[in-house]
Amino acid sequence: MSLNKADRIKRTRVPVANPKHAKRLPPGQALTERFPILHEGDVPVYDMEKWDLKVFGEGDKEVVLTYKQIKEMPETTVTVDIHCVTRWSRFDNQFTGVKFSDFLKALNITPKSKYVMLHADHDYTANIALADLLHDDVLLAHSFEGEPLTDKHGWPLRLVVPHLYFWKSVKWIRGIEFIDENKPGFWEQNGFHLNGDPFKEERFSGEDLPIPEDEWERKDFD
Repeated sequence: MSLNKADRIKRTRVPVANPKHAKRLPPGQALTERFPILHEGDVPVYDMEKWDLKVFGEGDKEVVLTYKQIKEMPETTVTVDIHCVTRWSRFDNQFTGVKFSDFLKALNITPKSKYVMLHADHDYTANIALADLLHDDVLLAHSFEGEPLTDKHGWPLRLVVPHLYFWKSVKWIRGIEFIDENKPGFWEQNGFHLNGDPFKEERFSGEDLPIPEDEWERKDFD
């Protein structure tokens, strides 16, 4: 019987964390200096003359943006730790892009809902509370460590939400939809938690299992 991703994670071994990282490394995580590459589907290939980002739903207007328009917005660089539900964490990652709060200001959008559904290519979705997107270090990022994102890490634009598990930091983002209720996205419909706080180990829906996975060690890296 084949296992879905949540079930595979539940069945794998627990990493041993260095005690000196206790306050910074969430429970059940293993620290890496590499940047594992995990995603569903093929890496998209874009014609940037046709690429756009749509903002829609329960806001006060619908907007379709070009990449050039996003790049013209106020730019911010943050250095953050990131944590993947597949049990790896990476410290001190530098991302550059547009803060989500600045993005809304630039568009003069006032959301009328508490939740957002993020849309990416390959019909990928992830739900998130608007309050989480308004943290000061949440970006629509176009660059990593001073260079444009690589294709595999989400070029031309990805979300970065460092205080949640990294599946919420949607790669290849194409749509931001304001919604009235916290509906589950792709992984949330397949056994993962609606919220995804790594320090609370909100990995799976319905149960709190402190069992990490090492599958990421066999993945591609940058």
